[in-house]
Amino acid sequence: MSKLLAALIASLFASMAMAQASAPAMSKDVQKAESKAEKADAKAANSEAKTDAKADEKVNKAEAKASKKKTEAHNDAMKDKSKAQAKVDKADPEDKAKQQAKAEKTAADANADEAKADVKADTKVAKTKAEAHKDKTKAAIKTEKTKAEGQADVDKAAAKGN
Repeated sequence: MSKLLAALIASLFASMAMAQASAPAMSKDVQKAESKAEKADAKAANSEAKTDAKADEKVNKAEAKASKKKTEAHNDAMKDKSKAQAKVDKADPEDKAKQQAKAEKTAADANADEAKADVKADTKVAKTKAEAHKDKTKAAIKTEKTKAEGQADVDKAAAKGN
C-alpha cells in the first residue's frame, strides 16, 4: 500500500511540475494537447502503480499461503513419524523388527506426502508470480501506449500550428 501511495504522490508532483514548466510561446492547441497528454500520462501511471501493488499483494498472499501449507505438511509428516516410532518403542521384542519396518514405510510415505505438498505449493506460487508479471507488463505497455498517443497528439497540434 505504501508503494501505491508513493507512486500516486510522485505522479502528482510530476504532473504539477510539468504543468508549471510550459513554454510561453506555444499555441493554445499545443497547450491543450500537452495538458491532455499530461493528465492521461498521470492517470496511466496511477493505474500502473495500482496494478503493480495488487500484483505484489497477490504474490505475497500466495507465498504466505504456500509457507503455511508447507508447515502443515511438515507437521503432519512429523506427527505420523512420531506415532510410528512410538509403536516401535511399545512393541514386544519379537514384533520390534516388524514394527520398525512399518515405521520406516510410514516415514517414507510421510516424506513423500510432504514433498508433494511442497511441490504443489511452490507451483501455485510460481503460477501467481507469472500472472503478476503478466499483469505488470500489460500495465506498463498500456502506460507507454498512453504516453506515445499523448505525444503524438502534441506533435500533431504543433504541426497544425506551424
